[in-house]
Amino acid sequence: MRIISGSHKGIIINAPKGLPVRPTTDRAKESLFNILENNFDFEELTCLDLFSGTGNVAYEFCSRGAAKVVSVDLDFGCIKFIKETIAKHQFTQLTAFKKDAFTFINQCTEKFDLIFADAPYALDKLPTIPAQVFEKQLLKPKGWLIVEHQSNLDLSSQNHFFEKRNYGQSTFSFFKYSI
Repeated sequence: MRIISGSHKGIIINAPKGLPVRPTTDRAKESLFNILENNFDFEELTCLDLFSGTGNVAYEFCSRGAAKVVSVDLDFGCIKFIKETIAKHQFTQLTAFKKDAFTFINQCTEKFDLIFADAPYALDKLPTIPAQVFEKQLLKPKGWLIVEHQSNLDLSSQNHFFEKRNYGQSTFSFFKYSI
């Protein structure tokens, strides 16, 4: 995987083999960040990357100048790799937590401008992520939640949904407060 844009543009991140991950493809990630760049000023953002895996999306937030990035994953190997990458590339605004994402959502008291959730596609609780995020009021008033999921799952009937984008087998569903 590579960092697409920003201060660390072009850096290749090689995750160790054996991590239980399915990283967002470069093509889908580039499309997602084009959408985000047209709607947000990254230098002001606080971002949450749930089910972070290799940290692929968190690094992109950092490279583009996000003020604060929080990365959450349950797997020890993933968090170890993210922490090593933080040190190697001096992503000082990135903090990684080894925690179940749903537990994090329930315990978190902070609000974020962007929340990205890329849960395992087979996870039964994946469709509950938007309701839990909004119930816990984790988004700032103009913030967005982006849930990456398998294209055959339709989240468009959920509260706060406003758009989806398909990229092959993956789809990004976007949620925000009505303004």
